[in-house]
Amino acid sequence: MGFDLESVAEATSGAIGSLVSTTVLYPLDTCKTKYQAEVRAHGKHKYRNLSDVLWEAISTNQVLSLYQGLGTKNLQSFLSQFVYFYGYSYFKRLYLEKSGNKKIGTQANLLIAAAAGACTAIVTQPLDTASSRMQTSAFGKSKSLWQTLTDGTWSEAFDGLGISLLLTSNPAIQYTVFDQLKARHLRTQGQNNNGASSESLSAFSAFVLGAVSKSIATFLTYPAIRCKVMIQAADPESGGVKRKSNKSLTKIICAIWRKEGLLGFFKGIEAQIVKTVLSSALLLMIKEKITRTTWVLILAIRQSLMLSKGRIKSP
Repeated sequence: MGFDLESVAEATSGAIGSLVSTTVLYPLDTCKTKYQAEVRAHGKHKYRNLSDVLWEAISTNQVLSLYQGLGTKNLQSFLSQFVYFYGYSYFKRLYLEKSGNKKIGTQANLLIAAAAGACTAIVTQPLDTASSRMQTSAFGKSKSLWQTLTDGTWSEAFDGLGISLLLTSNPAIQYTVFDQLKARHLRTQGQNNNGASSESLSAFSAFVLGAVSKSIATFLTYPAIRCKVMIQAADPESGGVKRKSNKSLTKIICAIWRKEGLLGFFKGIEAQIVKTVLSSALLLMIKEKITRTTWVLILAIRQSLMLSKGRIKSP
């Protein structure tokens, strides 16, 4: 089928959107991750709510530490979104070509999204693990990416991979819901405009639909999200599980159930929803606005390279 330039355009615009949203919301992400990683000890929590994490950074003059691991997170976000959007777009086009269908059904869409998510999880898991360890380290004590990755066995770099594969259902649900809502919205908009259809959403519509789709996906998958954070957490001082023990999913589930009860599986869900909804909404809004520009640039670069190649070959 050749090199899929349309998939590259989709992947590039998605990755750029992810980079911007990750940077803007990173302090909130750090607070959220440290809060999620804590498990109750001796009947008490170090962090009663999300604001306690922020206050700790302020009171210890470590506000800049809210950005510890930002470079790793940006690299992981860029790569994961690029791989995901490329895989999703590529598998979607491949399915339509092979099946001969003009539209893709909900079940096929979920399957394609899950396959793209699985590829993404495998490729970027070491960076995901490293960024979680850097965020859950004590403020001001985060190690570099290389030190974090080499501080332990190679298999530990893939901590949480099983749950990451399980969580491929999150973006699968999110983007399926988003695509369905987008199609319905554009169809309704076309009817209101006397049949004059539009190919893209407005920034506000993309933001709202992105928020709704991510909220649904986050609520359904949150218990697995918290377990994954606790497995990857590196620093016992932050309440995270020690890396050398109690890392298995079974022990994590038992620890939450024994010390925090059923509601413990949803600890921090408000922060998770706020962060992920804003992040995904910003990502999709930016992606919708720059996809066409990215496509035009890629075509222009391709044309330029072809012309240059033609000049070199000509006598």
